[in-house]
Amino acid sequence: MFERLADVERRYEELLRLVADPAVIANRREFAKLAKERSQLEETVACWRERQRVAREIEEHKELAREDDAELRDLARSELPALEARLAELDVELKRLLLPKDPNDERNTMLEIRAGTGGDEAGLFAAELFRMYSRYAERQGWRVEVLSSSPTGLGGFKEVIALVQGKGAFSRLKFEGGVHRVQRVPVTETQGRIHTSAVTVAVLPEAEDVEVELQDKDLRIDVYRSSGPGGQSVNTTDSAVRVTHLPTGLVVTCQDEKSQHKNKAKALKILRARLLERARHEQQSEIAASRRAMVGSGDRSEKIRTYNFPQTRVTDHRVNVTVHTLDRVLDGELDAIVDALVTRHQAEALQAAAG
Repeated sequence: MFERLADVERRYEELLRLVADPAVIANRREFAKLAKERSQLEETVACWRERQRVAREIEEHKELAREDDAELRDLARSELPALEARLAELDVELKRLLLPKDPNDERNTMLEIRAGTGGDEAGLFAAELFRMYSRYAERQGWRVEVLSSSPTGLGGFKEVIALVQGKGAFSRLKFEGGVHRVQRVPVTETQGRIHTSAVTVAVLPEAEDVEVELQDKDLRIDVYRSSGPGGQSVNTTDSAVRVTHLPTGLVVTCQDEKSQHKNKAKALKILRARLLERARHEQQSEIAASRRAMVGSGDRSEKIRTYNFPQTRVTDHRVNVTVHTLDRVLDGELDAIVDALVTRHQAEALQAAAG
C-alpha cells in the first residue's frame, strides 16, 4: 500500500508542475483533464502526508520514552496511545481512498421516478419522492432541472425525469435506484384502510460524448489511384485513401482531394464521427440495461425501501437501517440512510480488494 501511495504522491507533484506550465494552460482541454486528475488525488495525498507526519511523531515519542528524564518519559508514554490510534484511523482511510473509483461518480445524474403498483396513490407518492430528492439536492448545493413529466389529476406524477447537476451527485444518489414502497391510508380511501403502493426510481449517469482515440495498430490504410466515372483516371498519383478500422470492420474511403494527405485526414474525420455514433449507441444500450435492472417490474414485492406512514418509519432493506423520522426524510434529510449505503459499498469493496 505504501508503494502505491508514494506513486500517487509523485504523480500529484507532477500534475502540480504540469498545470502551471504555460503550454498546458493554453490547451484548455488538456488543462481541464490534468486539473481534474490533480483534484481527484488531493485528498489521498493529504491523508498520506498526515499519516507520514503521525508515524514520525510516534517514532519521536518512542525515543523520548527511553530518556532518563522521568517527566519527559511519562509524557511521551501518555501521548503514544492517541497517536497510535490516529495512525490506525489514517490507515483505514487510506485503504478506502485507494479503492478503485467509480468513473461515473462525478457525473451529473438522470433521475427517473415512475408510479408503479397502486394507481393514483402511487402517482401521489411519486410526486412526494420527487420533492424529497429535490430538497436533498438543495441541501447538497445541486441543481435540479425537470426534463419531462406526466402529471396526474390529483397532483401526482405518472412519471417525472430530471437532471441533477452538481459535484458528487451520482456518487450519493446511485444507491436510490429500485422500488420504493409506501404504506399508508390514501386520501381516496373512505374506510381508513392502509394501502401498499410502489414507485420505481432509476438513477443513471448523464451520458457524455465519448472521445474517440484512433490508434495506428487498429488502422489499415490503403492508398490507390483516384478514378472518375467509367474508370477515367483523375490523376496519376496514389491519392485516394481507404481506411479500415480493424476492431469494428468499419471502412471509409475518400478520393475527393488531389492530395493523399487531405484525403486521409477527411477519411479519419469521418471514421471518428462514425465510431463516436457507435459508442454513443452502445453507451445508451448499457444505460437502458442498467435502468431495466434497477426498476424491475415496479411490483410491491421488489422493494429496496419502505415508507410506513402510520409508524412514521423508513426502512432500507438492503442495510437494515430504520429511522423513525419519516417527515424529515421526506423533507430531504437522507444522509443517515445514504451514509449507511455508502459505508456498506466501501466495506464490500475493501473485502473484495483484500480477497
